[in-house]
Amino acid sequence: MAQKELVPGLAGVPAAESAISYIDGAAGILQYRGYRIEELAVESTFEETAWLLMEGELPTAAQLESFRKELGQHRELPSPLVSMLHDMPKDAHPMAVLQAAVAALGACEPRVPFGDEAAFRGAWLRLLSAVPSIVATHERFRRGQDPISPDPTLSTAGNFLLQLTGDRPSKIAERILDCALVLHADHTMNASTFAARVVYGTQADPYASICGGVGALSGPLHGGANERVLASLQSIGSVEAVDAWAQDQFANKGKIMGFGHRVYSVKDPRSHALQSLAVKLFDELGSTPIYDVALKLEQVVVDRLGDKGIHPNVDFFSGIVYSKLGIPTDQFTPIFAIARTAGWMAHLHEQMQDNKLYRPGQVYVGVAERPYVPIGERG
Repeated sequence: MAQKELVPGLAGVPAAESAISYIDGAAGILQYRGYRIEELAVESTFEETAWLLMEGELPTAAQLESFRKELGQHRELPSPLVSMLHDMPKDAHPMAVLQAAVAALGACEPRVPFGDEAAFRGAWLRLLSAVPSIVATHERFRRGQDPISPDPTLSTAGNFLLQLTGDRPSKIAERILDCALVLHADHTMNASTFAARVVYGTQADPYASICGGVGALSGPLHGGANERVLASLQSIGSVEAVDAWAQDQFANKGKIMGFGHRVYSVKDPRSHALQSLAVKLFDELGSTPIYDVALKLEQVVVDRLGDKGIHPNVDFFSGIVYSKLGIPTDQFTPIFAIARTAGWMAHLHEQMQDNKLYRPGQVYVGVAERPYVPIGERG
């Protein structure tokens, strides 16, 4: 029998039809349900975006008000989950805690039968509301602080910052985090979305499926990249040191985190938007030397590799923005998960409409058929 052609990483192989988001990597275009991401980041909110991804249209004013109220009512965590977060090791990575907590949340919630639209909507509201509370509550506990009760009147971004810091956020901090959540909410069939859809395709419940997405997102080649970007920029130290650091990376074929993308051959449109957010944030709260280091590194890398399609991706500026907001570096990826839960749930709902179990083939490269050797005859 002829072997099938191997496509490493399933690069470019369609795994599903989807109406949720669209990318033109050569032109640097990302759209949610037909809307350009740059426009949504400026004009919309995370709540509007989450509704759009799930429902297919932007909400009316009445729909948005009702949706925000529902989200506000679902933020309180069950007491067994709060106890679990309190008892987690203080040195555990927040993504490991988040994955365990989402599974625990599912154990505390009503069962979600596959295909039950009402039950699925309940899980959608619960996850969109509870994931930010999980991240903030865990961060409070590991600092040795008491958790902060959620405020149902605040936006998702505003309430998260309140629960994280204990203080009501400034308008600029709330708005910038809100924009960042919009920018990270979906990105077609990326690794974590594919993982979530594969799990849901088995007719597992949404909580187990989101755990799959969180697990995939935790990897440094996916959501974990923004942590490594900030670490690199901090290690460079100053604008004057950028050239020597970059040349050393080029000479040793080292990976410069925050550059290049599997689908974009130009600058990631989300990176443009995040850079604009960073400028606004620094105008309000004061600049930071690490931003100047980032700008210089972008110039050096693009001058050297831009003609090969290597440009900044979404991770390059996100860590700088989150750091300025006072968010710990290892909480960057959980914030990514807060945003991406909106996209994951929209994809699960789409998967539910015409579900097919994912069962890819493989190219076998092992030993050919051979006779069994009894243990006494093995040399």
